[in-house]
Amino acid sequence: MDKQYIKIGHIPAVIYGEKSEKAYIFVHGKCGRKEEAESFAETVSAFGYQVISIDLPEHGERKGEKDAFYPWVAVPELKAVAEYAKEKWKLLSLRATSIGVWFSMLALQNEAFEKCLFVSPILDMERLIENMMLWAGVSEEELEQKGEIETAFGETLSWKYYQFAKENRIQRWSFPTEILYAENDNLTEFDVAKSFSEKFGCRLTVMENGEHWFHTDEQLAFLKAWEQNSI
Repeated sequence: MDKQYIKIGHIPAVIYGEKSEKAYIFVHGKCGRKEEAESFAETVSAFGYQVISIDLPEHGERKGEKDAFYPWVAVPELKAVAEYAKEKWKLLSLRATSIGVWFSMLALQNEAFEKCLFVSPILDMERLIENMMLWAGVSEEELEQKGEIETAFGETLSWKYYQFAKENRIQRWSFPTEILYAENDNLTEFDVAKSFSEKFGCRLTVMENGEHWFHTDEQLAFLKAWEQNSI
């Protein structure tokens, strides 16, 4: 498969597939990298799509960055990627995973996508942060007072981030969207995925006994079949 490494400003990116008029923008999740798109590119190339994938802040080639994996950094970057993509392709679609979904919805809700595919999406960041506060036994008052609090499960709770999530709820999403949800997703509750799907007219597929991170052979096979059926 053709593969071209480029930079969009300072953002490392890779383009997969033979030249086409249509492409998917691929946005990875936490701990991901742009090369994760290769398997997806192999699937969609059969349907005539290219794929452009980027490294989000602090990921992939950008691992040396610090204090950058935040929506107020990622959102402007994703907007710049979309502007680049609109100059190169006539038809664009979106494939995003986990927090990459939330970043993408914040950044790209005013674009014109042919189709969107969301895997294990974070759909309500405000609620997720509130759940993490419960897990950590942290009150709103305590978080506001301290600003940031480290948790035993490896996440840093941030008052600034929490306020951003409150002030930037997803109010509109108007593109044909397929959602793959794992039954045992520990970050997005099923009622969140269901209500989002109903509100915005998305088709929701649930993998029984699946996990937020699709990584076993069975899970990856399910994911690939879902992608093929969704294109």
